[in-house]
Amino acid sequence: MAEQSTDSVALSVHDITKNFSGLVAVQNLSFDLAVNEVLGLIGPNGSGKTTMINLISGALKPSSGRIKLYGDDIAAASANAIARKGVARTFQMVRILPSLSVLENVAAGGIFGYTSLWGSALDERARELLERLGLEAVGGAPVSALTYIDQKRLELARALMSDPKVLLLDEWLAGLNPTDMMAGISLIEDLRAEGRTIIIVEHVMDAIRSLCDRCVVMNSGAKIAEGTPQDVLADAEVIRAYLGDDDA
Repeated sequence: MAEQSTDSVALSVHDITKNFSGLVAVQNLSFDLAVNEVLGLIGPNGSGKTTMINLISGALKPSSGRIKLYGDDIAAASANAIARKGVARTFQMVRILPSLSVLENVAAGGIFGYTSLWGSALDERARELLERLGLEAVGGAPVSALTYIDQKRLELARALMSDPKVLLLDEWLAGLNPTDMMAGISLIEDLRAEGRTIIIVEHVMDAIRSLCDRCVVMNSGAKIAEGTPQDVLADAEVIRAYLGDDDA
């Protein structure tokens, strides 16, 4: 991997390992995420992708290795401290605040994230994001009234409320019907055009091809390939990881 200047690197993962009672979920993984880059983190089910997102966001602590956000080591930092430093995420299994309304769920992201908002500025920004995500008509509704797709939109709106430096999308497109899928890809393209720095964990390869500058491919916790989407998806080891030796 070509060396990048410190100023151009948003996130640096260096020799990260995560063990769970003897099970190695992530093994000596290293990669850099450039400022304003969209990086795909892909691989078969169980390859360690979500574990890596949990390590970056502070939900888990690595067994060894370093994670640096704009040069600051965040490997030992708490999830709330990392959020304050500018990392926001969505979850593979949607997580929302059931006792709050749709609008209040979104507003929470503006209080506890990188950019803190209060009062009228908080309310105005939350309503802007509800409109952008197509949820303006249900702002006052309880989150229990939302469909699964709208819950995913809500979670993304909450992540964007803090104007994060680095956005982590963990299978945000999963479960969308074809129409919503195209709308979701278009939305991420818009975020990319705004200059967002994004890591996408995704199984939808059409989305990976159209959205990502580079991909890191994981299998059994280790990195097996890194490069452009076109290059890694044509790599024989990547094809074997997805299809198995008999079909490769």
